[in-house]
Amino acid sequence: MVTATNVEATAVNTIRWLGDPGTTIVVPVYQRQYRWDIGGCEQLLGDIRAVSDTHDTHTHFIGSILSTAADADATDDSELVLIDGQQRITTLMLLVAALHHSIKDDDPELAAELERVLVRENDPNRTKLRPHRAWAEVFESVVLDRRSGEEAFRESRFDDNYAFFRSQVRPDEVHRIWRGLQKLEHVAITLGADANAQQIFESLNSTGEPLRDHELIHNYVLMGLSHAEQSEIEEQFWLPIEQNTGESIASFWRHYLVMITGREVVVAGERGVYDAFRQEFPRLDIDTLRARAAEWREYSEAYRALLDPSVEPDAEVAEQLGFLAVFGRAMYPLVMRAYREYSRGELPKAAFVELVEQVQSLLLRRTVAGLKNDRLVARLCRARAESPEALVHAIARIMPSDDRVRVALKFSELPHPSYVLTRLAAAAGARAEAAANARTDATTPDAAVTDAHTPAPASARLLLGPLGPLDLEHIVPLSPGDSWSGDGVREWADYSDDEQNSHRALAQTLGNLALLERQLADRAFDRSYPEKREIYGESAVPTTTELAEIPAWNTAAIAARTARLTELFVTVWARPAVVVIDDDDLTPVLDAIKRRGWPRGWEREWDYVEYRGEHWEVYDVKYLFNRVFKRLWADSRQSVVDFSARRGGPVYDSQAWNGHWDKLDDDHFLYMGWDSKYMLTAVQGVLDEAGFASEVFVKYSYFGAVM
Repeated sequence: MVTATNVEATAVNTIRWLGDPGTTIVVPVYQRQYRWDIGGCEQLLGDIRAVSDTHDTHTHFIGSILSTAADADATDDSELVLIDGQQRITTLMLLVAALHHSIKDDDPELAAELERVLVRENDPNRTKLRPHRAWAEVFESVVLDRRSGEEAFRESRFDDNYAFFRSQVRPDEVHRIWRGLQKLEHVAITLGADANAQQIFESLNSTGEPLRDHELIHNYVLMGLSHAEQSEIEEQFWLPIEQNTGESIASFWRHYLVMITGREVVVAGERGVYDAFRQEFPRLDIDTLRARAAEWREYSEAYRALLDPSVEPDAEVAEQLGFLAVFGRAMYPLVMRAYREYSRGELPKAAFVELVEQVQSLLLRRTVAGLKNDRLVARLCRARAESPEALVHAIARIMPSDDRVRVALKFSELPHPSYVLTRLAAAAGARAEAAANARTDATTPDAAVTDAHTPAPASARLLLGPLGPLDLEHIVPLSPGDSWSGDGVREWADYSDDEQNSHRALAQTLGNLALLERQLADRAFDRSYPEKREIYGESAVPTTTELAEIPAWNTAAIAARTARLTELFVTVWARPAVVVIDDDDLTPVLDAIKRRGWPRGWEREWDYVEYRGEHWEVYDVKYLFNRVFKRLWADSRQSVVDFSARRGGPVYDSQAWNGHWDKLDDDHFLYMGWDSKYMLTAVQGVLDEAGFASEVFVKYSYFGAVM
């Protein structure tokens, strides 16, 4: 066997390696700052708990640790210079320190074991891990538990993560966590004097494409199963899921998790989907996995229909799914569950179609009014899980009113014009047919009365499908030629600048747009309005045919047609008939964005908070965290106690470690030294516990919207 001369790699037990008297680790000056957040600590602690509860022979691999011997100038030739692994080793040290400080007065034997990992044998006042000098003093003050009272309000990742571990591990669980820590293993890679440390570091960190979320989910689901069980799950469930979702498998898993949790799933910059999946399915034995996988496969079949409506056998439902696709996939979590219920016969077809219509109305009206449609679906999933009525009210709350839509349509560019005009034309045709039937039925004494002003349910597929491809027609062209005329008398070149600008401003509004059969559109191209009138009269599209009755085309004609079509618009995309609520584009606190650390501008993230009908001048998550816990301590104390007991904080019966604390009463204290992500998660959780989460909203400021 040929051996390497400059690289030595050995599989070692991590805690024994750290506890060895000969192990002293130095973090070089070029290393980045310590950046692990509470989310990473939470996952690490979960992994340690899991391996602690397994058979004694089971271990947990934490990767490789790359180091090199100290150079000749070092004061201690036994020191190792850490090249890769600083974040993991530092976090483990903080966890061990938290364990040590929890039991040092009650279990001296275990405290001595823990101390061997933390401090140098020849100098108990120095830690075995020596960070970069810029933050060495902060790290050592945390690990050695010597932070002064003046530093109680100090903010650092060391303080945050140490406090998290102290809050999560009670003294009676220390032995369990220590048992798990002793099962950690890593590959210790030590470089010789002639090794190229940078090249090896880059090789370890840049070898191939990182696993994507759905690939991590795949591995997580199958890992630990026997070969026969893996083959069964793969063939019966996973492969059908892949076939149904194709290249959209990643979005399928994200939408599925939003659907079942009722929470937004963060994607950018994090393994958000995979982490959410692990949190939702922490343990999957084979029987549970079979049941869950059958459900996933069924939802993937529903997702396939959303992606490709042509696979839906019912023409009307397929048409509605096609309409929904115009707006993208943002509402798929809501519609996917409803479609599965419809396909299983649990939801009537009419109810499913009504839901899809309401979703289209919501998205289109908000787009017309200039409102964003992101971060809406999770709240709607929560509302539908509560009841159909709750969903209707949730939709109505965030849907612009008829008056707001009327104003916007007058002057704004029409979004999704082909879709809008197609459905308006179908509705106009249905209205005309209903009016004709009403005139006919008027001669029949027993005939039912028909309201000719309300269009019957209209199928664009049936009414417009036979016409073939329809082109979007701008009655006043976007760029009229000098000879273009709206009345056959004055040419465009004769219009004043103000007249031209007024026409241009309305060129892409509802009143100036029409649908025209392709062969007619070719003839109408670049013609003046009087010539196009005759062509419009040949069209079979109802809303285009009526243009032939208008003698001249100008801004007044555009405004009049906009007004007529707007009245049809607000009936096709109707708003639920519930009390109008102007929500000022508020965001439910459950859908508020979780930030990492304390990004620039966090102090003015919100304009205000609406708390159960009260207006709070609260601008940041730290103040909200404090105010919510104090308010609930007065109004719903048991909810705070139950949440904090289950979560391991943030309320404690003593100030067990140095830091920023706030007093709730003589016997209970609120720890304030968390990072922003933890604070918002805690606010959401305790409000959920109290049953108040649906009544709390945040209003993002300009700064918050662009953070």
